[in-house]
Parts: sequence; C-alpha cells; structure tokens
Amino acid sequence: MTFPKNLKYTDTHEWLEELEDGHVRIGITDYAQDQLGDLVYVNLPEEGDEVVEYESFADVESIKAISEVISPVNGTVVAINEKLTDTPEAINDTPYEAWFIEVSDAEVPDDLMDADEYQAFVESKE
Repeated sequence: MTFPKNLKYTDTHEWLEELEDGHVRIGITDYAQDQLGDLVYVNLPEEGDEVVEYESFADVESIKAISEVISPVNGTVVAINEKLTDTPEAINDTPYEAWFIEVSDAEVPDDLMDADEYQAFVESKE
C-alpha cells in the first residue's frame, strides 16, 4: 500500500492534491480501493456543481457495495476525470493517478492528515 507524501488525506479515505491557483484534485486512497474491491461504476458530479466539505459528491460501485465519496473542501467542480466513467478499474490500478474531480476556490482544511499520519491511521484499522 502506498502513501504519497505530496497528498493530504481524510479519515474517510479520500486524498487531496493541492494544485496552483487554489485548485485541488480529489480521489480515493489505495486503502479505500483495496477495501472496496473491484470497482465497476463511478457516478461523478458535473462541471459547475458545488461541493461541500464533509458531504458526498460522488459514489463508486464495486462488486461488494456502493460507497459515497466525501469532499474534504468547499468549492466548484471545474473538471471531472471522464476516463473513470468508461474505466472505473483505473481507480484500482492507480488510485493516486485516477483523480475524480478538480475543484476551484478550495481552502484546504488544517485537519487533513499528511502521509505519515494517514499511514498510522490505516495501520491502526488493520
């Protein structure tokens, strides 16, 4: 299991990558995709939709269950990773490259975990 150092993490297993100009990308972690199993469907928001911190913005369906993806920030969706609608298995293959959405005007909360904190959090769950 990998924990890239350049990302921030939530306790609901989403990752956040800070980009330029207050934009962020959001996806689910390696741990999350592993727990879900083989993903078969992703339901993403549309460009222009608002996301709200601590609220669901998408859901993923695996052979095991349907799970919500929770936003770690407030903001406006400026891009979606349309490749995921055709190839949701990319999330299983490369979870840190298979971002879900890009959000503008995002203020990154101080309570997100860094890679070491998230790794310790995951290890405490096992």
